[in-house]
Amino acid sequence: MARTTDTASSAGDGGWTPAGTRIRTRWSSDVDPERPLPDYPRPQLVRDDWLNLNGTWEYSFRPRTEDHIDHYDGAILVPFPVESSLSGVCKALGPEERLWYRREFSIPDGWAGKHVMLHLGAVDWQATVRVNGHEVGTHEGGYTPFSFDISAFLDASGTNQVEIVVWDPTDTELLARGKQNLKPKGIFYTSVSGIWQTVWIEPVPETWLDRLKIVPDLDHHSFSITPFIAGEGETELGLHIEISVLDGGTAVASGSCRSGESATFALEDPKLWAPSSPFLYDIKARLVDGKGDVDDEIKSYAGLRKIHLGKDEAGVPKLLFNNEPLYQLGVLDQGYWPDGLYTAPTDEALRSDIEMVKQLGFNMIRKHVKVEPDRWYFHCDRLGILVWQDMPSICTFKEMLKGWVYYFLGKQYKVKHPGQRFTGAFLHELDAMVQTLFNHPSIVTWVPFNEGWGQEQFDSRVVVEGIMKLDPYRLVDNASGWFDRKAAGHVRDVHWYPGPKIPRLEKSRAAVNGEFGGLGYVVLGHCWSEEGGWGYRKFKTIEQLRERYTVLQDKLDVLKRKGLSASVYTQLTDVEGEVNGLLTYDREIVKIPSDR
Repeated sequence: MARTTDTASSAGDGGWTPAGTRIRTRWSSDVDPERPLPDYPRPQLVRDDWLNLNGTWEYSFRPRTEDHIDHYDGAILVPFPVESSLSGVCKALGPEERLWYRREFSIPDGWAGKHVMLHLGAVDWQATVRVNGHEVGTHEGGYTPFSFDISAFLDASGTNQVEIVVWDPTDTELLARGKQNLKPKGIFYTSVSGIWQTVWIEPVPETWLDRLKIVPDLDHHSFSITPFIAGEGETELGLHIEISVLDGGTAVASGSCRSGESATFALEDPKLWAPSSPFLYDIKARLVDGKGDVDDEIKSYAGLRKIHLGKDEAGVPKLLFNNEPLYQLGVLDQGYWPDGLYTAPTDEALRSDIEMVKQLGFNMIRKHVKVEPDRWYFHCDRLGILVWQDMPSICTFKEMLKGWVYYFLGKQYKVKHPGQRFTGAFLHELDAMVQTLFNHPSIVTWVPFNEGWGQEQFDSRVVVEGIMKLDPYRLVDNASGWFDRKAAGHVRDVHWYPGPKIPRLEKSRAAVNGEFGGLGYVVLGHCWSEEGGWGYRKFKTIEQLRERYTVLQDKLDVLKRKGLSASVYTQLTDVEGEVNGLLTYDREIVKIPSDR
């Protein structure tokens, strides 16, 4: 099949132009309104045939009470969130409103007789999908992908219409939202609503390969792979899956199994995945029927690596990577862009941040209270960066202030339970995040809670145990900073500004400093606002900033010798009102060069 990568025809650029007067990145000028973010959005499960629906859509703001509308307000560039400059709208969506999207598309001739799946990378927060006037389904949660089989609602020979209706309460409800705020200030940033990752469709057969679960086993030089199928013939006994593991196009292991069953693929002369040498094996899977015909085929990849908790020669708990102690030198990354907010302008921009992290000498990124598009993790896999993945936080500012007061008084703050509806939504999205990102070798640690923010850190032990059950092959940081639930998880994590600091060494958990630094410096002409911004410590000259940074690194070297296993510097870039980045928000100025 010929690979389809062009965006489906839409209403042209609709007169699109970036909106607003804020700073932008150099990649803004590379955004093609006819083909925004055209790259294949799901590198962990690739089919050759697909159609990108990014581009110019119609949009409208309407009261939440309205169920139907008869006209739209204008054009919006998908997949950039409506609040962003690159959307062409740059307007906040309020909790009393709903955002309506609409566009037309046609089904390629070669798709006749196949099911058509509509995929949405992420829509914040509640999304109802309609195709040709028929409601297909509703999804809640702003960070994980979802799909619908829209075959029954399509006109295969004509023009089809898709509508997506979005409601986003942002900080007015106790839902996972990370740093988003309707009134951004300080450590909280501009809210993000609606479609903010790629929208696309692909054809699949009556029964198709739905996903793979890939588990590396470094000690036995093998992969365990479990395929899962979906569709109308899911229970058909004659179906089986043939799987090959390849090195440079040559199969080095192969086997077959049925849906839901695991097969082991042993490797001779295995090549390991590590930050210094991020080797990836290719994987091909084919769904074969009882006659030997191939019904479906997908491509994926995997890295052979191991992360676990162990001890050094002195008996100090350490984070072991590929059975050896590896100090994880990390940087905090919020994943915000001045022009696209949650959405990078281009795939090159997305990759550039990770390349800069490596150039600056780090081997780890803590992805802070945000989940990225699948391509971000794909770039981490290819470039060799370890990832600590946060779950986006539930947060109320009032409860956070209470937590701060208790924290600085040296008392334990009892986090209130936010209620079944909200905990259920949080836990459902947490599970979806872990399962969606499971196969990425770059991810080594899950972080369900950050600093006990507001009413977020509930049932910590239960949550940690749930993650370990879903994924016993990675580490869990029960809470990064502040309120530790003793003996839960694999690490004891403290935050200290400017720091760094080492927590008291324990017998069963490694000591890490999950946030420190925050050294601020304003670079005029590269700030979100004319007033500049703030940092945990601010400096008047670049020389003062660099000298202080060197002092912190010297302290870090001492703590490493005392038993510290990992540290995370705040932060990679300036973000809106925060000027404590190693880079400016527009990524134009590197404040701390790599030799520091």
